[in-house]
Amino acid sequence: MSTTTAKAATAKEAHIKEYLGTPTDLKADKVKAVAGGLSEVLADVFALYIKTKNFHWHMSGRHFRDYHLLLDEQSQQIFAMTDPMAERARKIGGTTLHSVGEIARKTKISDNDALYVTPEDMLSELREDNLTLTKRLRAVHAIASDAGDVATTSLLETWIDETERRTWFLFESTRPVFGHNE
Repeated sequence: MSTTTAKAATAKEAHIKEYLGTPTDLKADKVKAVAGGLSEVLADVFALYIKTKNFHWHMSGRHFRDYHLLLDEQSQQIFAMTDPMAERARKIGGTTLHSVGEIARKTKISDNDALYVTPEDMLSELREDNLTLTKRLRAVHAIASDAGDVATTSLLETWIDETERRTWFLFESTRPVFGHNE
């Protein structure tokens, strides 16, 4: 990094701290790490929300009602994570996502804009996406724990539990049928 670039980055950080900084007892490097992790996970949450709603809207087949309602419930739960997650980053003095472009750059949830996806493939894909989200939530939990940020770790623990529950429901919904109890 050139000296000019380094000075510009330092000036930008000072400007952000002056106008967006929130008093905290966490060290600046810890705030940056936790807020950065939360922003990355928030990008995943927004991407998973849109994907879950997409599959909810385009569900078809004999289990339509059950799957349609399941995905509606799951999408509501996912969306409910967004505001507390973004506000947590701000409460500790960090910043959060600013744009759809930033979401696209940061998410690890793959997009699916296929015209048709089978119901089983929808549920399987969402199951894997929720597993990805769980892994990313755990990684941010480790960062927050290392920072001594108890409030963030507490929120993350709840979100991990909810994500594991969604994964479980999606897994059970795609489990092969044994016997003739369809």
